Amino acid sequence: MRILAIESSCDETAAAVIEDGRKIISSIIATQVDEHKLYGGVVPEIASRRHCEAINGVVAETLERANMKLTELDALAVTYAPGLIGALLVGVNFAKGLSLSTGLPLIPVHHLRSHIAANYLAHPELEPPFLCLVVSGGHSHIVEVKSYTEMKVIGRTRDDAAGEAFDKAARTMGMSYPGGIHLDKAAEYGNEERYKLPQPKVSGSEYDFSFSGLKTAVINLIHNAKQKGEEINVNDLSASFRKAVVDSLINNFIRAAENMGYNKLILAGGVSANSLLRRRTSEEAEKRGWKCYYPPLELCGDNGAMVGSQAYYEYMAGNIADMSLNAAATKNIEAAFNTL
Repeated sequence: MRILAIESSCDETAAAVIEDGRKIISSIIATQVDEHKLYGGVVPEIASRRHCEAINGVVAETLERANMKLTELDALAVTYAPGLIGALLVGVNFAKGLSLSTGLPLIPVHHLRSHIAANYLAHPELEPPFLCLVVSGGHSHIVEVKSYTEMKVIGRTRDDAAGEAFDKAARTMGMSYPGGIHLDKAAEYGNEERYKLPQPKVSGSEYDFSFSGLKTAVINLIHNAKQKGEEINVNDLSASFRKAVVDSLINNFIRAAENMGYNKLILAGGVSANSLLRRRTSEEAEKRGWKCYYPPLELCGDNGAMVGSQAYYEYMAGNIADMSLNAAATKNIEAAFNTL
C-alpha cells in the first residue's frame, strides 16, 4: 500500500510517499528555520504563509522523486493535530482537496503518534508493545504503546516541555534558534558537574516531569552572574543543564519501564536527537539486558515519512476521515481522530 503523507504542524512543509508503513519511497522537507531564526523562534503567522507558498511544490517534487502519479497511490494522509492551528490547516485543507479530486481515502494522523512511527521506518523488526519517551519542543510524554493505534500516556510534563526548556536556556546563553541543537553541541565540551542545578520532581506523580523551575534556575544563574560581573562558562553550563534535563527524563522513563514490566525502550520526537539522551538510554537498556530503539537524526524532526508510516496502521485500524476533517491545536495522543 502506497500512501502520500503531508506534514505542516510547525515550521517544516514536508511530504513523503511510504509503502506499507515501513519503506520510504521519497521524502521532501522544506524548512523555514533560517527565517524564524531572525525572531528567535517560530512566528505562527509567518509559518502559515510559508506553508501556503511551499506545499504545492513539495508535494509535486515528492511525487516526481517517487516516479509516481496521484493515480498510482492508494491513500492520502495528513497531520491534523496537535500543532500551530494555522499551519495545520494548510496541510489539512490541501490534503482534503487532493482527496476530493482524486477519490483517494484520507487518513488523519496525530503528530506524536507519527513521531513514534519514525522508529518503524528505521527498525523493520520493531513492533508494539513497548514503552516510548516522546520528547519535543512542545511535548514530553512517557507513552505506553500497546498496539500501533492504542496508546496510553502514563507520564507528562506539568509545565514546559524538555525541548522548550533547552531552547529557552540556550537563548539566554546567547545561542541562536533552534537553541537546543547548539546547547547539545556546546555541552559535549563542558564539565557537567560545574554548576549545581535542581532536580525537579512532581509530588504524587512519579512519572510526570517539570522543567519550568530548572529553566528558571539557569536563567537566574546567568542574570546574577552578569550583575556581579562574573563570567559564565557556556560549555560547562550547557553540560550541567543538559545533564539535569536528561537525568529527569531517564529516571522517570526507567522507573516506569521497571514498574510496568517493559524491556523495550523507544525514543521519539525532536529531542530524541540529543546525544546525551541517546547515550544514557542505550546505557540503561544495556545494563538491564533490554532493547533500545531511536530514529536516525534525519527522522527525529518533523517529516512526512513518519506521517506516512503511522497512516498505514491508522488505515488498517479503519481510521479514515471525510471532508468534515478539521485541524486541532491540541489533541490527546490516546484519542481516536474523531473524538475530542
